[in-house]
Amino acid sequence: MNIQDNLQRIKDQVQQQRDELAVQISLAKMEARQEWEEAEGMFQEFRSRLDTVTDEAKDAAGDVLRSAQELGEEIKRAYERIKAKL
Repeated sequence: MNIQDNLQRIKDQVQQQRDELAVQISLAKMEARQEWEEAEGMFQEFRSRLDTVTDEAKDAAGDVLRSAQELGEEIKRAYERIKAKL
């Protein structure tokens, strides 16, 4: 095998790897976007729960706060997963 053939083989391999990575990156972006949308929904619910904690609901506030805290932690983990994918 001469140098030109070897270089062509390397070029073909690199091109194939590049094409495969381009597809994987596109899919990762779609997956990250979908997870982002889910996390955004949870974030809106989180904000809504926090808004419902009022003086009139002091008896139930502990349950609402615990629930909001759990949801906040879940959102935090979702954002960390999204960041790791980017």
